[in-house]
Amino acid sequence: MLQLLENAQKFGNGTAIISNSKSYRYSELLDVSHRVAATLMNNKGDLNETRVAFMVNPGFDYVATQWGIWQAGGIAVPICISYPAESIEHVLDDANCSVVVTAGEYFDILKPLVNQRELRIIKTNEFYADKDGLPEIEIDRRAMILYTSGTTGKPKGVVTTHQNIESQIKTLVRAWNWSSDDHILNVLPLHHVHGIINVVSCALWSGATCQFINGFKAEKVFEIFLKGNINVFMAVPTIYYKLIAYWEQLGLDEQKELTNRLTQFRLMISGSAALPVSVMDKWKTISNQTLLERYGMTEIGMAISNPYDGERRPGHIGQPLPGVQVRLVDDSGNRVPNGESGEIQVKGSNVFLEYWKRPEATKESFTTDGWFKTGDVARMDNGSYKILGRTSVDIIKSGGYKLSALEIEEVLRTHPSIKDCGVVGIPHEEWGELVCAGLVASGKIDMDELSEWIKLKLPSYKTPREYKVLDDLPRNVMGKVTKKELQQLFIEAS
Repeated sequence: MLQLLENAQKFGNGTAIISNSKSYRYSELLDVSHRVAATLMNNKGDLNETRVAFMVNPGFDYVATQWGIWQAGGIAVPICISYPAESIEHVLDDANCSVVVTAGEYFDILKPLVNQRELRIIKTNEFYADKDGLPEIEIDRRAMILYTSGTTGKPKGVVTTHQNIESQIKTLVRAWNWSSDDHILNVLPLHHVHGIINVVSCALWSGATCQFINGFKAEKVFEIFLKGNINVFMAVPTIYYKLIAYWEQLGLDEQKELTNRLTQFRLMISGSAALPVSVMDKWKTISNQTLLERYGMTEIGMAISNPYDGERRPGHIGQPLPGVQVRLVDDSGNRVPNGESGEIQVKGSNVFLEYWKRPEATKESFTTDGWFKTGDVARMDNGSYKILGRTSVDIIKSGGYKLSALEIEEVLRTHPSIKDCGVVGIPHEEWGELVCAGLVASGKIDMDELSEWIKLKLPSYKTPREYKVLDDLPRNVMGKVTKKELQQLFIEAS
């Protein structure tokens, strides 16, 4: 049995999950996940890495579904609950999913897509009770496919094995002192490694309690904090920015009450995007907590972290986590001396297996001696890594997501009034980077119509926040768009 599930058996009567105002014990989670597995297997005995997509709200049903897929021998393929139809279709087709599990509220969205592909669809309230005959799952089996934009247009499927996932969890449990006494509130999406691994999986591995809320509202988050149970919190910089803004408009007595409560937390973490020093400083004033910043990505889980005990340096991501190897190299692949910048490369059992059905992309992402090339540039600064930027201007980090400018451009070019376009990110205190698009029109562009149109094509976190109509995009002598010049046009106008 997988170690995550073995641990859950030991915590039987402990509270595993709180969602929709209801508490669920570890024993209940195991019972329902067994029923999920039996239903998925449908008397087959073993799914043998069949891809099972699931579109389920964060909470008990999500975790039970994910665990059930794993126990049945399948590969879990979570779908973002805010995806438009085109994004869902890409995941279903690229992963070649055979089964789709859905919460009732998404059934009408998924049904026509499933029917077109003749897939099996199961609602989360349709799992039956036969729990016998679950297969033995080897740790080196493929476990999950998460879709990430990466450096090419269409999102790529990042494949992790059970061993990769276990390694990612173990290193964080050790580094961040997780225990069964912990109680964390999840406000993060669960099609992203930050929510799946760092929050939910680490909590349940440790016998802790993971609480969920439906949708982020600063007022609701603070209301839950004041109840006194939560002692660990993880979020992206954008969320801390929103919490700060809400706190600042409260009365003095309410501010003091929240500050007293936040001071009692054991750990608060920020990740998935660079944390502005101004946000870190404001949050410390409010909470007396120095946010722990760390570094990771879908392909590697977490690789570098500021210490749990010890100095957490603003603007720095810390040191390699236990069991993770990290090096900085120049363009020729040679290690750089301390103080000089280089690309971050990572090696360890935490590193993903492959990009799904993309052997060339997988090969290009690794050095000949097995180091994963992250594309991020950093330097070692007095014993702590500091992120300097990325090797590609086509990667945008906004609101905790790593976005492909190329993917967004491909979608925009399908609009009948757009002849060409260029997408860039510009620095922004709340979002990390703001997605901006320079447009070359083939006719008159109705911006209101464009805003509504793009919502049907891309998830909200990928849609441009600012547009600029240009006679032409800035280009070099070879005709290639010069993204840095395009960025400057938006920066100067902001």
